[in-house]
Amino acid sequence: MKLVAVSQRIDAHPDRKEIRDALDQRLISFLLVAGFTSAPVPNNLYKQQAPGRTKNHEALDDWLAAISPEAILLSGGNNIGQYVSRDLTEYWLLDFAKAKSLPVLGICRGMQMMAHCAGVALHPVQGHVNVGHIVTGEITGPTNSYHDFSLATCPSDYELLAKSPDGEIEAIRHKSLPWEGWMWHPEREKSFNSRDTQRIKALFNR
Repeated sequence: MKLVAVSQRIDAHPDRKEIRDALDQRLISFLLVAGFTSAPVPNNLYKQQAPGRTKNHEALDDWLAAISPEAILLSGGNNIGQYVSRDLTEYWLLDFAKAKSLPVLGICRGMQMMAHCAGVALHPVQGHVNVGHIVTGEITGPTNSYHDFSLATCPSDYELLAKSPDGEIEAIRHKSLPWEGWMWHPEREKSFNSRDTQRIKALFNR
């Protein structure tokens, strides 16, 4: 099985004085059904420094070198800017994937991060939280929706794959790298959609 490095959301628990990394177990199940195993990426490595090390990203570099992921998945949860440590981690994961020519899938916030790193702004949207709709384009069919921000435009290095009925961007693909972004959550379906499992197989097995 190919190993996929998966970014994690951050949850604050002030009553316990804890900041926790978290990952929906269904996302791990989705990857397993598609034929991949996974390693959750810690969000506090970017700024950790071992003795004698000076660069902010060296601990994360060491972690990536130790596990040698063959693909990257940027998961959903948290808005960009809510937790700087997660933002920095995902910035570096995209840099790492670009340098290694690794496939990347961005889910919801993950797709927003891909667009954000490409210089595209986000704007608030209505009617996209806890609903279902039909997307159209190269990717078609029913999807779920759990986001309150959307891409203002398609990044210049990407092409549009799907739109929602109200015209919001729902999926993108990089023009030269094996990267895709989906605004829906494939892991939140009662039964995983074969469209999504087949698509991630094709993307990650390039």
